[in-house]
Amino acid sequence: MCPNPSAELLDNLLTVTGQAAAVREEVRVWSMSGVERVAFPDGSTAIFKYAKEPFDSEGQALRLAHSLGVPVPQVHASAVLNGWLGMLMEDLGSSVREADDLDGVAAAVVLHGTRTAPPLPVLGQERLRNLPARALEHLGRLRKADRWQDADDVEDTLGRIAQAAEARSGGATMEPFGWVHSEFHPTSLHIGEHGWRLLDFARAFTGPGLLDLASWHGTIEPPHPVRLRVFLEQYVSAGGTPDALAPRGGLTAENWALGWHRMWAVEWFMEQAIRWIDDPATDPAYIKAIRRHLSDGLHLFEI
Repeated sequence: MCPNPSAELLDNLLTVTGQAAAVREEVRVWSMSGVERVAFPDGSTAIFKYAKEPFDSEGQALRLAHSLGVPVPQVHASAVLNGWLGMLMEDLGSSVREADDLDGVAAAVVLHGTRTAPPLPVLGQERLRNLPARALEHLGRLRKADRWQDADDVEDTLGRIAQAAEARSGGATMEPFGWVHSEFHPTSLHIGEHGWRLLDFARAFTGPGLLDLASWHGTIEPPHPVRLRVFLEQYVSAGGTPDALAPRGGLTAENWALGWHRMWAVEWFMEQAIRWIDDPATDPAYIKAIRRHLSDGLHLFEI
């Protein structure tokens, strides 16, 4: 694994922006990305964010969102080095409060009402339907690497969902279909003195906007269809498309959204486990989360 080149990236960005030096302060750092506040000699500050593949196209997504009128932090400069992206961005400062559900629906209405942009990857009905099959492929690779040997139940459940996926993926391209933030949580919405900004666009794509609405309340607690139904109704009241409430794939909108969001998360976790993180020490935590999401999926998809 190539070493984290954040120091060299920051040097490049300082050169591009004409800054001589900066003092770095960690805000949030993990193995694949980091966020720091940097202070310059003149007293001004900026946010320095760096990330490796597959989080390395956020600069493009943020610039695209900004050009289409979505409130996002401004990217002052970006650079790529050894598969890592580095960005110097506007420092929004401390938030004045945490985002609530009404903030969430307001942001979602703006994002989902933005015209789609060609550079974003597309998750249409076929790719959605293939998520369980892709997860099974990841499982096969994990087992070839002599990992996940006690996960027959995961294979069995993925097989059952794969069989139902054709029917359950119906309605994938119904409105709202377009920009999907994909990390749409209260922590990704910065409420400042001068309004809100949407953060964390590293995995934005074009697809079913219901996946954003299903992700808002997180996945730590069991899925709560009634709570999501209320959120969907708030979204429509705030100007979101009424189709957000329409049944699809033989399910209620809320069950469809929660079920496919869990399945989308499962496929992503399994790809992380074999490809991006690829650390057997993390397997027990991944398997536990995936079992929980798959159990939720069976229930939500009425399998």
